[in-house]
Amino acid sequence: MAVPTSSTRPTVASRHARANALTTAVIFDVGRVLYDWDPRILYERLIDDDRALDAFLRDVVTVDWHFQHDAGRDFADTSAELVALYPQHATLIAAWGPRFNESIGAGIAGMHAIVEELDSAGVPLFAITNFSHEFWPPFRAREAKLFDRFRDIVVSGEEKMVKPNAAIYRLALDRFGLAAEDAVFVDDNAANVAAAQALGIESVLFTTAADFRARLVALGLPIAKQHSS
Repeated sequence: MAVPTSSTRPTVASRHARANALTTAVIFDVGRVLYDWDPRILYERLIDDDRALDAFLRDVVTVDWHFQHDAGRDFADTSAELVALYPQHATLIAAWGPRFNESIGAGIAGMHAIVEELDSAGVPLFAITNFSHEFWPPFRAREAKLFDRFRDIVVSGEEKMVKPNAAIYRLALDRFGLAAEDAVFVDDNAANVAAAQALGIESVLFTTAADFRARLVALGLPIAKQHSS
């Protein structure tokens, strides 16, 4: 992909103009951008009482605890530590690893259609996801129909670095063969978006597929203004 010869950092306007002239790559986040994700989706199947469920997710299997997996820690280690703190919940904690896919819900409405349209138009697709190195392969295999459209995916747990650390974006750009100004990045986390923007990547805070589609249109990517259902 072409790289600017000027040493001057491109302005937003110039990046938009380049998008009209180049096939700009799109880099996706996965959780809560392409697929719904929430520990509650799994544990509401295992805990009948709503108050007990709320307490378990607040105090035991928390998002912060799970973030260790995204950073590259093994579930065997994190679960053993958690069971030592909450032995009464050993069985529920043990379910997190083998049943992690059940915490991932349906595809986010309209987003898979965007992936398909961009891929069909020849737009290079990539992803950077905070995801466990253990949990990613079975999920990737389950959702091969979508992820086979991606040229490469950087998984935080495999690299032992997580968004919004600037290092993971630099690694991804290098691996993808992209200059920062040749990519559009979408993520639901404002800190992740800000980190990508700081490196010069055109970045979008995800809200809805309709809003993201409109942003892609404004950037000049080959996608319809409205999805025809």
